[in-house]
Amino acid sequence: MPPSATLRYVKRIANVLGSQMAYVEVGNGDPIVFLHGNPTSSYLWRNVIPHVERWGRCIAPDLVGMGDSDKLPDSGPGRYRIAEHSMYLDAFLEEVGVRNNVTLVIHDWGSALGFDWARRHPEAIKGIAYMEAIVRPLARDELGEHGVFLDALRGPDGEALILEQNLFIEEFLPRLVLRELGEVEMAEYRRPHAEPGEARRAMLTMPREIPIGGEPAETSEMVSRYSEWLSESRIPKLLVNALPGAAITGPMREFCQRWPNQTEVSVKGLHFVQEDSPDEIGQAVARWVRRL
Repeated sequence: MPPSATLRYVKRIANVLGSQMAYVEVGNGDPIVFLHGNPTSSYLWRNVIPHVERWGRCIAPDLVGMGDSDKLPDSGPGRYRIAEHSMYLDAFLEEVGVRNNVTLVIHDWGSALGFDWARRHPEAIKGIAYMEAIVRPLARDELGEHGVFLDALRGPDGEALILEQNLFIEEFLPRLVLRELGEVEMAEYRRPHAEPGEARRAMLTMPREIPIGGEPAETSEMVSRYSEWLSESRIPKLLVNALPGAAITGPMREFCQRWPNQTEVSVKGLHFVQEDSPDEIGQAVARWVRRL
């Protein structure tokens, strides 16, 4: 059977830095924080959390500007940079009382935000489960066939491709799932970004923040710092290895497979692996969390 299209949880609201951030919360105990990336929301975790909720306090926010969280005022090219997302995530976690014994379950740009938070709060971290993550900066020659697309997004054509044509939702998302997403699922991913223009700015800023060849400098430095830290840290890690995968393949996979104190499981999927193997991911995370 295909994964359920229904989000079975009612979202809550946290007031964060003058904006409202929506989030799912279920279960009790030590916090288990699920962080999504681009162009998704906490909806991505809808079929993973049910396997984990009995083992802790599961919290899945919608990043600011995404899902049911507020769009930021005065939107434009300078908004929704990763440093700004990090500021909102820090404030969100403080607002909902996530301070100790934290397990992170992270994906895509949620991985960069989570890895960086863990590096800055190592004493608060219990473990990190990650999949299709940003594990280190990229060199230009590693981009392959994705280089043309990323160059277009990072150049003057990006506004038309994302703010008007909604390319991330209409093409990028369905192409990076092995199965065909249903109409209900596509409608839920479209819903927060239905209005063209600046309401879609968060989706455009994120690819412009991918650290390639040292640019942008601030983000590249952030990713380099946590990458070096993860290569040495003994904090327990779970690599959910997507096969064939998209972001973590080849040398990138070999790089993070060398991280210490790490368990690895493999599941079928491309980039949005939660849409192909949610039960396998949820079961693997639950088994691993119970051993922490």
